Amino acid sequence: MRVLAAMSGGVDSAVAAARAVEAGHEVVGVHLALSRAGGTLRTGSRGCCTIEDAMDARRVADRLGIPFYVWDFSERFRDDVIEDFVSEYRAGRTPNPCMRCNERIKFAALLERALELGFDAVCTGHYAILRDGENGLELHRSSEEAKDQSYVLGVLTADQLAHCLFPLGETPSKALVRAEAEARGLAVASKPDSYDICFIPDGDTRGWLAEKVGTAPGEIVDRSGAVVGSHDGAHAFTVGQRKGLRLGVPAPDGKPRFVLEVRPVSNTVVVGPREALAIAELAGARFTWAGTAPDAPHEEFACDVQVRAHADPVPAVAVVRDGELVIRPDEPLHGVAPGQTAVVYAGTRVLGQCTIDRTVSAVPAAV
Repeated sequence: MRVLAAMSGGVDSAVAAARAVEAGHEVVGVHLALSRAGGTLRTGSRGCCTIEDAMDARRVADRLGIPFYVWDFSERFRDDVIEDFVSEYRAGRTPNPCMRCNERIKFAALLERALELGFDAVCTGHYAILRDGENGLELHRSSEEAKDQSYVLGVLTADQLAHCLFPLGETPSKALVRAEAEARGLAVASKPDSYDICFIPDGDTRGWLAEKVGTAPGEIVDRSGAVVGSHDGAHAFTVGQRKGLRLGVPAPDGKPRFVLEVRPVSNTVVVGPREALAIAELAGARFTWAGTAPDAPHEEFACDVQVRAHADPVPAVAVVRDGELVIRPDEPLHGVAPGQTAVVYAGTRVLGQCTIDRTVSAVPAAV
């Protein structure tokens, strides 16, 4: 096949590209320039898609003997990921920019251009497995549980998966990937993994949002509506947050309080006890299936639900009702916020996902 290898400059995408070459595919490497800030640099493990990353990717491509290009996707990234991130926080939701980047950049904009140029597939260093099932292609968890990235790929549709290659999915450990990179003479073999939000490399999300959204003093209230503190902007808070609340009135029982809800219209933050974070039901109208939809999705079906990239899956039942994917975990989930992504599984297989629009508390408001 003609394969476009998305090369981030890290060890995973480097080894994935090398394996695609070794498999006999005609491979071309591409690095996505996602920032227009010419001086964007990498700081240790923070940041990605920087100048250094582009140079590392080029060196790997040279080592593999494949053509290499840098494509400017900064405008699309700004519109579809960064602006989405800001608008979601303004609306009181907790977005996942990595999901949006996969959905709208790596497997939408990049894949669309690749197909237009005559490529058959896009190859990435994600840890996930594609398998032929009875009803078509299926997306599964990787063999390396600690590095499994099927969650962030849950937004991909059947048509997109049909043009994807994930060569690392069956690799049982990241250590083996690094060892292979070393054996192949790839200079990125010991390069640290990136983490945190790539466009906020210093990790100060609150400060970054304050610059983008501005400050607006508001009240922090408990579940009864009593004012217990103040803040400089509701956008700086996320459901489940404990630190940095600066509450002026202690809880009657002396226990810590957590953010339960963010109300952007009134610029109010609601806090309460940890047990009030328990969620009995979640639902989202923006849902997709990663392949064939479950049998009779308008009837309840058993599944596992995962609400964070590295969270443990929880047994649940789900159903499509009134235009929403409604999920009820067998045991309450904690710290679930609108804007997060809920991915549903059947064993290791990804069934689909939804962006959470609403949640139902498992604890009465009187608590």
